[in-house]
Amino acid sequence: MIPNARDTIQRMIADRREALVGLTRELVRFPTINPPGEAYEPCARFLGERLTRAGFAVEYVVAVGRPEHTTAHPRVNMVARRDGGRARPSIHLNGHIDVVPVGSGWTMDPFAGIVRDGRLYGRGTADMKGGLAAAIIAAECLVDSGAALGAIEISGTVDEETGGLAGVAHLAEIGRLTSRSIDHVIIPEPLQVDRVCIGHRGVWWFDVETRGRIAHGSMPYLGVSAIEHMGEILHELRETLQPELARRLTALPVVPEDSRRATLNVNTVEGGQVGERVQSPCVAHACRAIFDRRFLVEEDLAGVRREIDEVLTRVRHRLPQLDVSVSDRLLVHPMETPRSSPLVGALESAIADVLGREATLVASPGTYDHKHFTRIGGITNCVAYGPGVLEVSHQPDEWVGIDDLVASAQVMASAILGLNDY
Repeated sequence: MIPNARDTIQRMIADRREALVGLTRELVRFPTINPPGEAYEPCARFLGERLTRAGFAVEYVVAVGRPEHTTAHPRVNMVARRDGGRARPSIHLNGHIDVVPVGSGWTMDPFAGIVRDGRLYGRGTADMKGGLAAAIIAAECLVDSGAALGAIEISGTVDEETGGLAGVAHLAEIGRLTSRSIDHVIIPEPLQVDRVCIGHRGVWWFDVETRGRIAHGSMPYLGVSAIEHMGEILHELRETLQPELARRLTALPVVPEDSRRATLNVNTVEGGQVGERVQSPCVAHACRAIFDRRFLVEEDLAGVRREIDEVLTRVRHRLPQLDVSVSDRLLVHPMETPRSSPLVGALESAIADVLGREATLVASPGTYDHKHFTRIGGITNCVAYGPGVLEVSHQPDEWVGIDDLVASAQVMASAILGLNDY
């Protein structure tokens, strides 16, 4: 890398500190809450108009045909590209524009973008509008510097928080985000500015449904309670499977440390007369639970499924009347980018240059759009790198450090220069 080019761009980004804060605040003020998918189109248009002014060719890709896309809540993705002096390398910076619901416990307006004591507060500041803003400022400074680069792409995509199927998955399926035109992908998720995220655990969301027989609540012996049968299943999982999962440890550097283990969470249980304000005396004839199984790269999916079947078989031996079924809700395989990837190396070097300390390679406890870029788009050089603290994501009073916003933009710009052999 030519030191003068690197130093010039680092100074340019530092000089745009207030512009970076301002851009993040503007993005936070779009209440892009998912579900249901509010304010996607105005946010996408805002991004596209800005990048058009910066010399990017902009497309708005609507996920027509996806069940998530409706007239009331259109799924509008923004993809921008600026070709350099040569076609390759082509480096893509991707950020999702959706945020999770606000929830309770906030001490300030979640969509005001309040700055206080070196932090910018608001829903999505960490996850991940701050990262998207940092990526845009980095790209704009690279363009304005006149550096001879390959192509730079930036996307603002939808629905990552609910699986990304109308966002990155849709764009990869239609051929817009694939290895045919993209060599490297950086997703500025909030993993801290000195960490490079090389993958994530797998996830299997599944429903377990028990069916009983309705009867009068004063004579429950005439019926079969689906809720009681579900209770037996939950007990068996807690007593036999969950202790076994807690003993399994992955070699993938998942953070936080406790997430290196396989886990099983009960997301939802509902049964009987769900949602009825006035209850009648009935034995519950139906019950449903949604489970969240996070599995490791070392685990086999067939084995993961088999363990659930074995739990149900053991319960059935105790309860011959058990009527139960399992159905899939979401399945994502674990991801791991090779540590030898040139993208990983470029970010490690950039972190050392900008921050003066060694990068740490980590993996995410949850999934993100890496899965779609690699499994559908075929792009193997894909990582998450961005500002923000993972643990404050989705929390009340979510925040991102302003110094970290600037540093992450500098790191991304430096890595892009490195991938262009400066």
